[in-house]
Amino acid sequence: MFDDLQKRLSTAFKRFRVSGVLTEANMKEGLREVRTALLEADVNYNVVQDFMARVQEKAVGTQVVKSVRPEQQIVKLVHDEMIETMGPSDPTIRFEKSGPTVIMLCGLQGSGKTTTSGKLAKLLVAQERRPMLVAADLQRPAAVEQLKVVGEQVGVPVFSETGTNPVKLCQDALIEANRRGCDTLILDTAGRLHVDDELMAELVQIEKKVRPHQVFFVCDAMTGQDAVASAEAFNKALELDGVILTKLDGDARGGAALSVRKVTGVPIKFVGKGEKLDKLEPFDPERLVGQMLGMGDIVGLVEAAQSAVDAEEARLQQEKMAKGKFDLEDFRKQIVQIKKMGSVQDVMGMFPGMGQMSENLGNIDADAEIRRIQGIIDSMTPRERSRPDLIDIARRRRIAAGAGVEPSDVSGLVKQFDAMASFVKQMAQMSMLDKIKAMTGLGRAAASNPMAKLMTPKVGTGKRLSPKEREKLRKQREKEERKKRREERDRPGA
Repeated sequence: MFDDLQKRLSTAFKRFRVSGVLTEANMKEGLREVRTALLEADVNYNVVQDFMARVQEKAVGTQVVKSVRPEQQIVKLVHDEMIETMGPSDPTIRFEKSGPTVIMLCGLQGSGKTTTSGKLAKLLVAQERRPMLVAADLQRPAAVEQLKVVGEQVGVPVFSETGTNPVKLCQDALIEANRRGCDTLILDTAGRLHVDDELMAELVQIEKKVRPHQVFFVCDAMTGQDAVASAEAFNKALELDGVILTKLDGDARGGAALSVRKVTGVPIKFVGKGEKLDKLEPFDPERLVGQMLGMGDIVGLVEAAQSAVDAEEARLQQEKMAKGKFDLEDFRKQIVQIKKMGSVQDVMGMFPGMGQMSENLGNIDADAEIRRIQGIIDSMTPRERSRPDLIDIARRRRIAAGAGVEPSDVSGLVKQFDAMASFVKQMAQMSMLDKIKAMTGLGRAAASNPMAKLMTPKVGTGKRLSPKEREKLRKQREKEERKKRREERDRPGA
């Protein structure tokens, strides 16, 4: 998300780092780079001009702080002006004291209105509202059926009619909402591939006859200035109350997010990140700007961790790891927790300064590596997970066939996990990022071996062991193995 804009802005800020001091010349050159980065991110031209004028005006009067590097001062100015450009956060919805509150969603075809209708309904259910969805998109094939599926997933009723027009359908839906005791009506209206008179006339008629209390424009964040131009056209016809940005988890360039508020004067209410129906969040400009500038999203990281990690389970694992007891089943639980938080790339993007870590990973797909490891562990029996030493050639072949990997992959995972035993106690104190690195082998040192972080390097003695020394080591390993088996046998419930 915003990767390209983040890289370009980082390049621009480096201009100030080279000189070590703010001068009129390097400031002008650096700000020119910032301007180019914004234009290439498809930010509206007039918005860029206004933005740069304000930044330059403040930069000229900035007092140089000796303890702060020049680029940091400019980043602070750009950061503050970006937040100002996107406007204050206002995720509130004004509900009527009597009768259903009617919320009308409009936008171009493909912007994600139907999915957003379901997400908004789910959000309202969590607020103890009783919403009803209205299938008013009679243009797109299967739109009605799609909304019914979404409504069933969310657990809210969906109103639809055949052989009628969208205006009468919305009027009938309002009557039905009153009859059912629903307090919120969400109208999923039709879209077009582009703004046209027929679409606007239909929406204006719905607004006149049904009188929605809130009209939200659903805006595809990946379409840049096109989305802003559409928002402006819809705003002139319908007088929008808010904007919902969708597809922010995709390859959004940032143009729509930075432009839509300034061009329309309409606040951004919510942002959608992902296809799942719980992926609708209140808009927070500070968090979004932090991601654009590579500062991460610590608040989002904490929220993701809180929703993914069971506190009691985490406490038990912490205690177990602190005692040096950690098997492949525990390892699998750690993997599941990380996957609940989202993709590894998304989680890393929430850490300050880690948004471009993928550049150091070469061809390694961290999410695929985690899936591969989990697949191998899932193919093991519970006893094999707690006693990897039991996995012989026959078992390796069976596990490999179940996981769709080679037997050598199973053998490699087991050996590397055994090597990890030396720092299991350290893992109890690891942050979530360090655990992700350990599980996927992230980092430059792991570029040629995704599991390198799991391996403890073998320390050479400078000479080959004698037969007597090898025999001594063998006996020592057998002694440790017998002790481990006794503990396994004596464990309560074994």
